[in-house]
Amino acid sequence: MQIQYRNMKLSQFNFNLPKEKIATELMPEIDGKIQWRDECKLLVLHKDSGEIEHRRFKDIIEYFEKRDRFVLNDTKVFPAKLLGKKEKTGADIMVFLLRELNKEQKLWDVIVEPARKIRIGNKLYFGEDESMVAEVIDNTTSRGRTLRFLYDGPYDEFKAALFALGKTPVPEWVKENPDERDAEEFQTIFAKNEGAVSAPAAGLHFSRELMNRMILNDIDKTFITVHMGIGHFRTVDVEDLSKHKMDGERVIISEEAANEINATKRAGHKICAVGVTVMRALETYVTTESEVRPLDTWTNKFIFPPYEFSIPDAIVSNFHLPQSTMLMTVAAFGGFKNVMHAYEVALEQDYKFGPYGDAMLII
Repeated sequence: MQIQYRNMKLSQFNFNLPKEKIATELMPEIDGKIQWRDECKLLVLHKDSGEIEHRRFKDIIEYFEKRDRFVLNDTKVFPAKLLGKKEKTGADIMVFLLRELNKEQKLWDVIVEPARKIRIGNKLYFGEDESMVAEVIDNTTSRGRTLRFLYDGPYDEFKAALFALGKTPVPEWVKENPDERDAEEFQTIFAKNEGAVSAPAAGLHFSRELMNRMILNDIDKTFITVHMGIGHFRTVDVEDLSKHKMDGERVIISEEAANEINATKRAGHKICAVGVTVMRALETYVTTESEVRPLDTWTNKFIFPPYEFSIPDAIVSNFHLPQSTMLMTVAAFGGFKNVMHAYEVALEQDYKFGPYGDAMLII
């Protein structure tokens, strides 16, 4: 198996994905009826046998027993997409907020489009009345800039005004113009810790009813925080995967969370990682005893076949784009041939892809 997966190439993860297979809504109306979060399709892949089952997401707990544990990402997406104007010329500018660098000085790390027009010293204006103003104070990458927002008022008032101008950062290949409904749909029901510019897609399918059924069935859950950045969807541009560098994402695993996960493992129960971000976080710093450590750090861990997992026994994931790092991580867990075959079956059976799409359980 190790020989089969050695030196895997980008091109091995390519497949044809028609645009109509990408879901544009989390809860679409089908035959006059809303399909709720937990009613999407669920492809169940048994990694040892390669067997595939077709279920609904709300059936997922049937594959778990008392005291098994789901690990979920409680990051909260903020309205990171701003449309503004450049001073003097009035040129349209798109600003994508990445993270806050300094609360007191109102400094933000951002990406700007078109970047060639934006230089240090330029002022940008936001809002119909152009009342929100920012100054470019540094270049960070070809498209990256540091902005200082020139707002005279309390911090909470500034943050509320800034986010009121922002749009939900649904990827453009999913939906070009997000609306108010996306503010709810592009967010898990357990979102708590603000800091992500993309939703943890696998977690979007968990409804309150499903969470309550987990409690009634004595299936445990633990929350960790992974603030997903814009690099989550960045394309891989090298054929040799060992040369790809991931963008960093902040990971927070509390001592309580680590203790819960480790106690479940020691007791011989299953750990189910909900989403690729959770998989990467759990595998970032593993002790020699194959246990999770509490941490608050940045991870750029890239998982692709071959890889031996230490923590998760099962994973939940959406269906990802061709040649994406998320697909590679899923293939590392479920086996390259198994996962690529499952994707073929999913396309044949009209499963939907992307963050609003259907889900896969690998167990």
